[in-house]
Amino acid sequence: MSEFPSIPIGVLRYRAGLSTAESDHVAVECPIALEYNGISHAVMLASPSDVADFALGFSLSEGIIARPQDLFDLEVRPAEKGLVVALTIATQQFERLKTRRRSLTGRTGCGICGLEALEQLAMLPAPVSGKQTFSRMAIVKAVAGLIQQQPLQVQTGATHAAAWLNRSGDLRIVREDVGRHNALDKLIGAVVKSGLSFSEGALLMTSRASVEIVQKAATMGIGHIAAVSAPTSMAVGLARDCGVTLVGFLRGQDHVVYAHEVDLAQ
Repeated sequence: MSEFPSIPIGVLRYRAGLSTAESDHVAVECPIALEYNGISHAVMLASPSDVADFALGFSLSEGIIARPQDLFDLEVRPAEKGLVVALTIATQQFERLKTRRRSLTGRTGCGICGLEALEQLAMLPAPVSGKQTFSRMAIVKAVAGLIQQQPLQVQTGATHAAAWLNRSGDLRIVREDVGRHNALDKLIGAVVKSGLSFSEGALLMTSRASVEIVQKAATMGIGHIAAVSAPTSMAVGLARDCGVTLVGFLRGQDHVVYAHEVDLAQ
C-alpha cells in the first residue's frame, strides 16, 4: 500500500488520434479502518494523507465523541491492504458508541445512511447558533485562490478539497481527499487542532453540497457553507432547518444562495 497520496503509472495517451506512451499520476485511494478502544467501527476509502486529522474530524462530525478532549490517544498503523487508525476514547463515549452500533444496520461516511428508521432523522443537528454575517465577496476571493492550494488535484484531477476561510476571504486551512466528506472530516480535525473557531469562518467545498456535508458542518457549529457545485434537496432543507447559510454554483462572482441569505453581506 502506498503511503503517498498519488503514484505514477504508465499510460497510453491519445491526442488528435495519435498515441504516446507517457507517465501519469493517479490519486491513491486506500481503505482506512477506524478502531475505537480496540473495536472495529468503520472502513473508509480515502486518500492516505492527513489521516490523524481525518480520524479526529470523523469522530467529532459523526458524534462518536462530543469534544476533542474525549479522544485520549490516536495511532496510525500500516496494514496489509491499507491503514488502521486505533483511537482510545472516553469510556462514556465508547458505551454510547456501542449502543449506537447495536441500533444501526450499516455504516458509511454519510451521517444518515445506515439509520434503521426514518424516525431517527430527529437525531440530526440542532440549529447553529452564534454565527456571524459573512461577506459574499470573501467567498468569491477564496474560490479564486483555492486551486493554488490543491496540489493533489492539480497533479491527478481526482480529488475534492475542503477549505476554511476567515471573514476576509483568506484560506486558513485546506485539506484534499478522493472523497468530499473525507476532505471535510480532515478539515474539521485540522481546524480543531489549530484552535480556530467554527463560528468565525466559512466552509468552502469543491464538490456538490450533499446532505452529509451540511449535516457534518452543522454538527460542528459551522454556519456558512459555500460549494462550487449544486446542493441537493435534502441539503437545502437541512440547511434551512439548522440555520446554515448555503451557497452553491460558485462561478467567478456568480453564485446562488439557497438558505439564509440574510446572513450574507455584499
